[in-house]
Amino acid sequence: MRAEGNGAHAKRDGVNRYEPVMNRLIHRLNHSLERNFPEQRVFLRSDEGTRFVIVTPLTQVTGWFVSAAFVAWAIIATAVLMMDSIGSGSIRDQAMRDQVFYEDRLQKLAAERDSSAREALAAQSRFAQAMDRISAMQSELLASEQARVEFETGLTAIQKKLGTAVVARDEARAMLDTVLAEARETGAPLPGDDVPTGADASVAFLTNALETTAAERDAQAAEAAEAEEFAENLIFEQRLRDERNDQIFRQLEDAVTVSLEPLDKMFEASGMSTNEILDTVKRGYSGQGGPLMPLVISTKDSEIDADTARANEILDALDRMNLYRIAAEKLPFGMPVKSSFRYTSGFGMRWGRLHAGTDMAGPVGSPIYASADGVVVEAGWVSGYGRLIKIKHEFGVETRYGHLSAIKVSKGQRVSRGERIGDMGNSGRSTGPHLHYEIRVGGNPIDPMIYIKAARNVF
Repeated sequence: MRAEGNGAHAKRDGVNRYEPVMNRLIHRLNHSLERNFPEQRVFLRSDEGTRFVIVTPLTQVTGWFVSAAFVAWAIIATAVLMMDSIGSGSIRDQAMRDQVFYEDRLQKLAAERDSSAREALAAQSRFAQAMDRISAMQSELLASEQARVEFETGLTAIQKKLGTAVVARDEARAMLDTVLAEARETGAPLPGDDVPTGADASVAFLTNALETTAAERDAQAAEAAEAEEFAENLIFEQRLRDERNDQIFRQLEDAVTVSLEPLDKMFEASGMSTNEILDTVKRGYSGQGGPLMPLVISTKDSEIDADTARANEILDALDRMNLYRIAAEKLPFGMPVKSSFRYTSGFGMRWGRLHAGTDMAGPVGSPIYASADGVVVEAGWVSGYGRLIKIKHEFGVETRYGHLSAIKVSKGQRVSRGERIGDMGNSGRSTGPHLHYEIRVGGNPIDPMIYIKAARNVF
């Protein structure tokens, strides 16, 4: 008990020892602050009496510090709130401006797309008209060539007949000269001379023979003149026909050139070997009619004339155009999306990885079409792509259609260009409804815009 009492006593002594030190420190602080913050007394009056509270300098300084800190905090908080408000207002304004800008841009792109579509339709119409005109001119050219051959055959027959008439005329003249010479040698009277009565029969016979020979000669001469006139007319008609054929040839050549030029540019822009494509199509040709055959006209002991050569060149160009048409059906020159859409992401590096296709955004359910003839090699769910369709085409080309909402074809099915194969969606790794469109040649991805831009002036 004593030990406990001694410990408590020591503890109280320790407290008592610290209390004077704190009091002295507070007293000194009050004394040093008293000049600027003199001691204040706050009187409190009530019915019972009057009391007062002493406010020391240290208490005043503490109150000032607390008040200043509160005011500073209020100012800073207000400034932060105002800055946040201003900043959020600026962001909203910027967002609205960006929205207006993008809407205007989308409207312009839609107008450009519609204009390009109209131009493509006009170009396709011009192409069809040119093909119809070429077909008509080709028919006229073949008919003209046939007429020319018939004319040459008739001219040859007339020349032979004219030669026969000339030979007959010369024979008649020679016979007449012989008869006249014999008559002179025998002393027989000629027509118009006085003859004895006994020689009337001989003179009459000779006169009739001479008259018949002269009539035949005149007839042969008339036929020869008619033949010469007919030949001159034929030569004139041949010259007119040649001029008309030359004009037809020029029109055909111009029409073929105008029709082939955009096709040449389209296939060159695709980055593939045009000659290899056409050779492959020609080897595998199985359509009706086959490649156009060149004109073959008998050229025994002579070379092909200029008109035949020009006609063969035009037929070669038409054959090339036909092969282009077949190849265009087998290569992905068609548009996979024909309804309203916008390009959102192109071919190239994105987020450190290759984005191997072109994204076309539009409403969910927008129809998706095959861009070329081919065979479906895959139709189902693929990680990342979502619902995916793969179509294998000719020349080692493959197209892919990803993030679909619906698939309308099955594996192994053969499809044609422009055939609906699915609907646009948001399946797989996607941030919004769009079509991920890829073109691969030999397994390597290439930019689909190469084919889309190449076909823009043709289809």
